[in-house]
Amino acid sequence: MTNAPRLEKITPANLDAALGVRVHPDQERFVAPVVKSLAEAYVHPGVAWPRLIVDGDRPVGFLMAFLDIDFKGDGTGTDIRSGLWRLNIAAGEQGRGYGRFAVEAVAAEIARRGGTRFTTTWEPGEDGPEGFYLGLGFRPTGELSGGQTVGERELDVTA
Repeated sequence: MTNAPRLEKITPANLDAALGVRVHPDQERFVAPVVKSLAEAYVHPGVAWPRLIVDGDRPVGFLMAFLDIDFKGDGTGTDIRSGLWRLNIAAGEQGRGYGRFAVEAVAAEIARRGGTRFTTTWEPGEDGPEGFYLGLGFRPTGELSGGQTVGERELDVTA
């Protein structure tokens, strides 16, 4: 990291930069492209929280969080969750701490909104992101969502 990375809301001014974020070709099977995430954000307003990850003036990644969704989808509101929906770190920017920054930024936003747990999912498989998420304190819940492993991390809201 050269400067302090930051998150930027997706706007007409940075849309092309966001769409230009591409992971390594061998990682494409593990994460949807930014264009799909932005389409999902469009059809899930108020739930999706898409952000461009920028270091200085350089786009280095993209994330999309989900905030306060009924995870079971049964309308009872008994399993409201917030977490990381997508994380795309540009191929040439990986290994520089941007993924960790992104996860911690989402954790801070969830905690700011009063959340106490942080959920994410990952595609299982060799060379997949499971080690990254486990290293950041996520633990598999035993659930699957769309064939993906569901992981959860408790948030320290006392800090």
